[in-house]
Amino acid sequence: MSSNVEQIKERLGIVEVVGSYVKLEKAGSNYKARCPFHNEKTPSFFVSPSRGSYYCFGCNAKGDIFSFVEQFEGLDFVGALKVLAARAGVALARENPKAKNEKDRLYRALDAATEFFEKSLAADDEVKEYLAKRGVKEATIKEWRLGFAPDSWRALHDELIKRGFNTGEMQGVGLVKKTEQSAPMAVGESAVFYDIFRGRIMFPIFDSSGRVIGFSGRLLPRLDDGKAGKYINSPETSLFNKSRVLYGLHKAKFDVRKRDYSIMVEGQMDLIMSHQAGFSNTVAVSGTALSENTVAGDTVTNLGLLTRLSNNLILAFDSDEAGFKASSRNAKTALSLGMDVKVAKMPAGEDPADIILKNPAAWTAIIKNSKHIIDFTLETLLEKKLDPRKLGKEIVALVLPYVRALQSAVDQAHFIVKISNAAGIKEEALWTELKKVAAVGEPPPTFDFSEKSKVGGGSNAAVNRQSVIEKKLLGIIYWQEGKAKSAVDLERLRENLGAILGKAIFAELLAASEAIKNDLIFQAELSYEGASNLSHETRELLINLEIETIDEKLEAVMRRVYGEKERGSKEDIELIQELSAKKQELKTQRFTRTTFGT
Repeated sequence: MSSNVEQIKERLGIVEVVGSYVKLEKAGSNYKARCPFHNEKTPSFFVSPSRGSYYCFGCNAKGDIFSFVEQFEGLDFVGALKVLAARAGVALARENPKAKNEKDRLYRALDAATEFFEKSLAADDEVKEYLAKRGVKEATIKEWRLGFAPDSWRALHDELIKRGFNTGEMQGVGLVKKTEQSAPMAVGESAVFYDIFRGRIMFPIFDSSGRVIGFSGRLLPRLDDGKAGKYINSPETSLFNKSRVLYGLHKAKFDVRKRDYSIMVEGQMDLIMSHQAGFSNTVAVSGTALSENTVAGDTVTNLGLLTRLSNNLILAFDSDEAGFKASSRNAKTALSLGMDVKVAKMPAGEDPADIILKNPAAWTAIIKNSKHIIDFTLETLLEKKLDPRKLGKEIVALVLPYVRALQSAVDQAHFIVKISNAAGIKEEALWTELKKVAAVGEPPPTFDFSEKSKVGGGSNAAVNRQSVIEKKLLGIIYWQEGKAKSAVDLERLRENLGAILGKAIFAELLAASEAIKNDLIFQAELSYEGASNLSHETRELLINLEIETIDEKLEAVMRRVYGEKERGSKEDIELIQELSAKKQELKTQRFTRTTFGT
């Protein structure tokens, strides 16, 4: 696998990979962007082409192209490897199946099931005819790996047994269930498992890297007796978490980033037809479940990944009551995560797949004319010509929950004014009612990539000024040590640090910093490369560090002095005076250097 990694790194640069996910700006010999792993207004995320790595000064996210794809898309290493191999045109070397671990065997079982369903579809004229009538092209069937589960109790089970998989693995990925006494079996038959999917058109659900992790099965119309559900989906498994995947996202993600908006539909057929019509930035919720957070534990959720690609979302759900409720629920969730949500107005009784089949141009117009969810809902209510009292109740019930979900107070104020003017309701009354509306979920958590090293003071590094200065100085030392000619006197710098911190503490810091040495060098390069006078910058840092250490000593003495019933010892008072005088002297030096350049 290491040879695969090396080949991919030879063909793909860090700027090319990261730049396909986030907008990068040139910053000297490096690039910068707003970090995709935590909320920020000022760019603190840097990419170094020469080092082939990235680093965020805000949350300490760091790594190479593989760790970036893992973190951004919520994949494991193998998933990231597959994504990057496809981009680089590298054929991944096949491994000995016996060497595969348990998780890899589960992926292989799902892929084997997909192959079985594909072959079953290819041999079934009825299914092919049904898909053709729905407008699905043969190339689309192959691209999305559509299949058919035969109307047989154990066809898949028996096929996977032949391929060397066991029933525990099949159960583990939601392909079979244990039979109950009421389940039909032939006389003398001893099988105790049966296929979950039978007589259904199969839609494989893929993770972000394109690996099959589950299925959604649509009952063949001829077999629909009204007793079984039209659609059934895989249960949640160790590979398939419904809040961490969206159907079609593995193909839509780069077009979402490129076009800066995504289209969300309900069903797999809606998605397939939308992609077929050229809207390859479409995703579907069927078989999955939208999360109310951007991350869950240490894993990116489906909306978390979607928001990283673009904050703009168009909902294109069916126009029936079920579609309206789904659209409303998903809109509130998306708004609460800071997304800008629009709604595509669908003709009564039609879904996206029907519209595209009849007239692809109509679908283009519907997407183009989509409106913000609040504007859309408000206009729909106004069109009903309700009496003022009834209109007010409808606005409180249907419109204000969207306003409440907005993250921005400015956006809330904008829409309150708009609603007030359009409906003739006083703004004060709307604000009063808005306060009564329940919020959607909790504030989304963010990743914590903070170092737990002694260098930087652990998770409080962002607010610990002394540790930040220590990091910078150590970074300068390591950085300049690698230069043919150092721009600073490294021996003297080490002596000064030892004098300020104490030789023992300085030695401890050096030992602890070895684990993040490359990160410290990267930070130093980003901060000081091209600096006209690195020695001056270093002296400033030393002065600031000494002031911080004096402040720490002063705080300790002051606590001791004012914690005593008496006024403290004479030695303590003299120490406070001495430290205060030294601090003032250093501040004077800093002022002189900064003002006069000495």
